[in-house]
Amino acid sequence: MVSKRCKIIVKSELETLGLHCSAIDLCEVEIVDDISEDKRLKLDKKLRESGFELISERNIILTEKIKTIIIELVHYNENQLVINLSDYLSIKLKYSYTYLANIYSKNQGETIEHFFITNKIEKVKELLIYEDLNITEIADKLHFSSVAHLSNLFKKITGITPSQYKQLCFFDQKPPKKKNQ
Repeated sequence: MVSKRCKIIVKSELETLGLHCSAIDLCEVEIVDDISEDKRLKLDKKLRESGFELISERNIILTEKIKTIIIELVHYNENQLVINLSDYLSIKLKYSYTYLANIYSKNQGETIEHFFITNKIEKVKELLIYEDLNITEIADKLHFSSVAHLSNLFKKITGITPSQYKQLCFFDQKPPKKKNQ
């Protein structure tokens, strides 16, 4: 759960079942009440209807926490990390980075770094289309070391340059209809 809306939905589903939580954060809900198996199944069903799921395996929960932290960092945080990603995750989750990286790779079939980079490229795509920013401004905003670095990563992930991507997206849009005069 990353957004406030997600947290509101989960809290609402819990309240519907008469359950109370003391905290909702990073893919984790701390429920105050004891949960019967029947309520657990009902909660799982309601959450799935809203696009969520209950996860009980510890390694999967940890993997989801890693993903959530990276998504928050890339999509909702304007500040540049003052430490490297591995240290940031270790501090945030209180595990060694080697342990986190092994768990993540085993569960996702990709590295944490690859997930981080692909999310940054998704953010670049979003900024290219929805913001009036040029590639230099985007590189600065997302804290890339240079425009060339951003462009190289973008092409490696997407197969095209940022400029080609922007042209393709605008080419696909139909021009507005002219009004009769």
